[in-house]
Amino acid sequence: MNQALNSPLADRIRPRALNQIIGQSHLVGRSKPIRRMIEQGVIHSMIFWGPPGCGKTTLARLIAQAIDAAFIEISAVSAGKADMRRAVETANQTLINKKTIFFIDEIHRFNKAQQDFLLPYVEDGTLILIGATTENPSFEVISPLLSRTQVFVLEPISKSELIKIIQAGSRELQVALSDQAQDFLAEFANGDARQALNLLENTFQLYGVKVKKSRDRGGAKRREYPGIETSSITINHLKQTLQSKHLRYDTGGEEHYNTISAFIKSMRASNPDAALYYLARMVDAGEDPKFIARRMVIFASEDIGMAQPTALVVANSVFRAVETIGYPEAQINLAHGVTYLASAKKDRSAYDAYFAALDDVKKHGNLPIPLHLRNAPTKLMKDLGYSRGYEKYPKGKSLLPELLEDRKYYKS
Repeated sequence: MNQALNSPLADRIRPRALNQIIGQSHLVGRSKPIRRMIEQGVIHSMIFWGPPGCGKTTLARLIAQAIDAAFIEISAVSAGKADMRRAVETANQTLINKKTIFFIDEIHRFNKAQQDFLLPYVEDGTLILIGATTENPSFEVISPLLSRTQVFVLEPISKSELIKIIQAGSRELQVALSDQAQDFLAEFANGDARQALNLLENTFQLYGVKVKKSRDRGGAKRREYPGIETSSITINHLKQTLQSKHLRYDTGGEEHYNTISAFIKSMRASNPDAALYYLARMVDAGEDPKFIARRMVIFASEDIGMAQPTALVVANSVFRAVETIGYPEAQINLAHGVTYLASAKKDRSAYDAYFAALDDVKKHGNLPIPLHLRNAPTKLMKDLGYSRGYEKYPKGKSLLPELLEDRKYYKS
């Protein structure tokens, strides 16, 4: 086992080397940016933006380990300026011998003054800052700090990758896990490896028994370890664990994401009563009103779209009101907007059309743009046919590259 038995399963099987990371191949795979930075020994300040349980903390620790840097870790949920001052003092003392990576989890929780404090030390190299956030850094990280860092987007762990992680967890616990249980865990976790491992461990502990010591034929004692009575974990065990779990709303934890998911799905189902209930839960728990309003802006385009284009105007107005008013009055603005969005007709055609087009861009790359659509600022370009006949082009004729001329992305 990798760590003490009483540490969480997610920590015990945490990767100890870059090659052990499951997922994020676009960053740590061969010739990818973070691997190249490590190989060249050139590490600069950066922000990791990605969903919970995708490996942000693990990656930061492995970078520090790979370049033999001192590693200081704090969480913006509980830390303040005093903690940052201590980090700077430690870094100054360490700077003679090695670099210091200062990892701030949930950096979006720091206010402007706290983020401003970091600027000179990031600027002069006293600290190599690695900030982790589940929120869009463009909204939550101040511009001066953002300009001094590189943002890397971490992706949710895929289902196949999650199953590999789950299998590693079951080996660590020395318990069998059926294929159906693995599939259920991977679906439940929805890209969050930590959530999958926590449920696996909770189930193991909840339904575990001590196996009595016995002697084999050679007289040796069999090692004692906790196990499931059936020697395996089933879907039923997992579901029973979920039902018995006591959940409390935590603005940075699992219930936070469960509630915002229920909120969005209630609006999508055109159920204003449920949407208002989940809104009330978030407001009562002290959820950031801007976080809620941003999700409403996204929803207005993604789910309502062309059915009621003014929904985006309303959602943006709610966001602006929340930004300028704040709690407690902003809850009224949120309620107004939520009722409107939940009651509106839904149409995802623009959303679906865009991502279908994006798939073709990724699949085919930069296909040649038809000559008659190209800009023609010079005589040579005009002679080559750039922009020629654009005004007389038949109405309804495809303007897409030749390979895609029959594509229909938007279906009104």
